[in-house]
Amino acid sequence: MDNEKNPININLNPEIAAGNYSNLAIISHSHSEFVIDFASMLPGLPKPQVASRIIMTPEHCKRLFNALADNISRYEAQFGRIDLPGPQPSATFNLADLNPNGTKS
Repeated sequence: MDNEKNPININLNPEIAAGNYSNLAIISHSHSEFVIDFASMLPGLPKPQVASRIIMTPEHCKRLFNALADNISRYEAQFGRIDLPGPQPSATFNLADLNPNGTKS
């Protein structure tokens, strides 16, 4: 389906339209779902604050991945390469690695 010929009509509430700032995404997964926590690490806060949690099926997560790759490619074609300084830490863990109380084993 070509979304440019068949646009999706969505409703965007004013509270949601304001958005949430995030400079950290923590991604975890199980066999049936991906969980993405969007958080912000700010000076003066003892730990990152999660602003939004998105839960997706693996298929929808792959579609999001492809859409992000496409949009990043277009962005870099228009504005230049996005450089990431230094080594990038991994903030990913698997939900299956957690104990029932929600802590890493």
